[in-house]
Amino acid sequence: MTSIKEQAAISRLLSFLQDWDNAGRVARSHILHNFIDSNQGKTAPELEQEFSQGASLFLARLTTWLRLTYMTGSCLEKLLRSIGVFLSAVSSNRYLIEFLEVGGVLTLLEILALEKIKEEDKKESVKLLQVIANSGRKYKELICESYGVRSIAEFLAKSKSEETQEEVQVLLDSLVHGNPKYQNQVYKGLIALLPCASPKAQQLSLQTLRTAQSIVGTTHPSIVDGVLKVLRTMHLEVQYEAIELIKDLVNYDVCPALLKGLVALLIPSFKETSKLQPKIVDGRDPLGLAAKPSAEGRGASRLTATPSSRVIGSPAHRPPALVLAAGGGRQGHRVSGRRVVGGCGKADSVPPAGPGSSPAAEGPAGSPQPECHPCPGSWRAGTPAWPRRCCTCAWCTACWPLWATRTTATASGRPASRWSTSCSCSRWWRSTCAGPWGRNSTGSSW
Repeated sequence: MTSIKEQAAISRLLSFLQDWDNAGRVARSHILHNFIDSNQGKTAPELEQEFSQGASLFLARLTTWLRLTYMTGSCLEKLLRSIGVFLSAVSSNRYLIEFLEVGGVLTLLEILALEKIKEEDKKESVKLLQVIANSGRKYKELICESYGVRSIAEFLAKSKSEETQEEVQVLLDSLVHGNPKYQNQVYKGLIALLPCASPKAQQLSLQTLRTAQSIVGTTHPSIVDGVLKVLRTMHLEVQYEAIELIKDLVNYDVCPALLKGLVALLIPSFKETSKLQPKIVDGRDPLGLAAKPSAEGRGASRLTATPSSRVIGSPAHRPPALVLAAGGGRQGHRVSGRRVVGGCGKADSVPPAGPGSSPAAEGPAGSPQPECHPCPGSWRAGTPAWPRRCCTCAWCTACWPLWATRTTATASGRPASRWSTSCSCSRWWRSTCAGPWGRNSTGSSW
């Protein structure tokens, strides 16, 4: 006959199981919460003592509810943690076999593939898979035979939580150790993760690949292309892991192909070189202003109307020059070969004369006009267009296209009604280029 204490313990167990069977979702969630708090870290004998040698009855109810509700995600995190209390207990081989017999591994793998399941729930599923994999070689083989490597690798690539991804890395590392039958499968799965879009997944897969490579001993041909493509990433932590893996791969038979690929990466492509080539070298306008209509160019630089713009000389024999004067009846001032731009308050230089240039004509009012001296390196006599810029300074790069557009339009006979009232040239140009441009010389001094 059973003792009074044993009868009381059995009565409590039956009452607990009856409460679970009759409880709803909220009540069961409360029962699971109390079970986790009071039994976390206990051994299998302690759990049996707690449930009067009937802990397997409660585990069976947990696994049944898991299979029925895992697709909806109802109390899934607490349910998985409760099952983990049984599986992670010391001497819990009995509970582990009971869980696997009802298809526990397949259920956990299916949870990883469901999109509606929360990230925290999937993390608990990964932890249970870790417990199963750490239980022995045959359990690792069971996970791999259930297409576990593919499901786990896909989840690692799609996961948005770095903590969860790190848990997956621990699981993959466990599967590659002590699993000679399926270690190549894990190795290929890690290589397949390299092109994924998640930088964290790339980093973790590269770290695990270093370990797997030393265990497998042979290399797969696809690892070369995968590692070389990863080197193009902008994430430094991924580049570092790729470089460390390359250092290990130089000791294997893929070293020649790896070296060839590294040399090919050092050679820039035509598209990259064409983008880096400065446009000023080939004579093109970097701002695209010279080819635009004069009105558009003036609008871009906030040019204002100036009534005293004129064409100096004949465009058939020398380049057109624009003489500007501040409004209010003031005439253009000639100061050492420079002219004053209205509203700027600073002298703007006239280009120095090249060989064969001639003095400018005077205006109708009889006031002397400044001579036009083009840049001798780019001016050709008889060309009615404005000369090319002579350097890459701020004026030649930014302001010259507007000058060229304005003066060419004026030389063609269209009225010049607007001009800049503010000077955008930098102080560097004024201190460096303004002096040479201001020389009123017909020689070749430049």
